Amino acid sequence: MDWMQIVSAFALIMFIVILFPAARDRMQNSPKGTSSDWMGFVVLMMIIAFFILLLVQLL
Repeated sequence: MDWMQIVSAFALIMFIVILFPAARDRMQNSPKGTSSDWMGFVVLMMIIAFFILLLVQLL
């Protein structure tokens, strides 16, 4: 192993050690979505899907 691989492995381990607890805390303390929030998300996804289908049909 050269020094670049060692530094990269060390950086990856440090990211996991530092970011995993923060991500777990944010997931546990995040606000919950209401049904209107989810409906807005579904409508947006449907619009995007129809737009992609339109682009595919234009090919």
